[in-house]
Amino acid sequence: LAASPVHVDFSQWDWRAALIFAAVGSLYPAAVTVLTFQANRQVGPNVAGAVGNLAPVFAVAFAAIVLGAPPRLWDVGGIAIIVIGVTVLAAGRRGSIGGGSWSRLALLAPLGAALIRGVIQPGIKIGLETWPDPYAAALVSYVVSATVVLSVSLWRDPVGPFTGDRRGIGWFVAVGVCNGLAVLTMYMALASGTVAAVAPLVASYPVATLVFSALLLGHVALNFRIVLGVAVTVVGVALLLMKDG
Repeated sequence: LAASPVHVDFSQWDWRAALIFAAVGSLYPAAVTVLTFQANRQVGPNVAGAVGNLAPVFAVAFAAIVLGAPPRLWDVGGIAIIVIGVTVLAAGRRGSIGGGSWSRLALLAPLGAALIRGVIQPGIKIGLETWPDPYAAALVSYVVSATVVLSVSLWRDPVGPFTGDRRGIGWFVAVGVCNGLAVLTMYMALASGTVAAVAPLVASYPVATLVFSALLLGHVALNFRIVLGVAVTVVGVALLLMKDG
């Protein structure tokens, strides 16, 4: 908001695009962030990050429907490998992540986040075709998302004395800054690239998740199945990217 007078040309305002950005903002990043936090709490960041690799599957499929961009052979191959990777990840008995157990039902949170991320990318692409301003897209969607989150928070738990651990506030602020930059850079990529190229690249974040989990959450227990699932899904992402190389 503070930088928008410098970065957004409001004389180019397009109501159709703004409504699309606002509709996306009602789900992303608001709903995705909540689902991701819930997924991290229930199944751990490694599993949540790997299941999030399904986002390009939904993105490519939705783009084929609304943008008339059907997947090519490389797309199908990459998507198939991603699905295999997530299947390997979710197979077997209840796992232990960070000392807690989880069931397959807990995968609904990261799957829901992946579905929303996949659907919104073609939606943003449509909006950017009429108003090609990624900063404006991020601005509108984030204002709507912030409004949704604050409204739901006030409805569920009216403001009162702070009783939590203040040491977590700094981490939440840092995550918020990273989340905002992630949204902006993704919209910048969608403005100049195809959904089929951008979606799988965005989904490669489990690599960073593993690295930072090892550095920041030393107690996270990694087993062979989790590592294999993440590795296979990342291979699928790489295969999707190879078609544009």
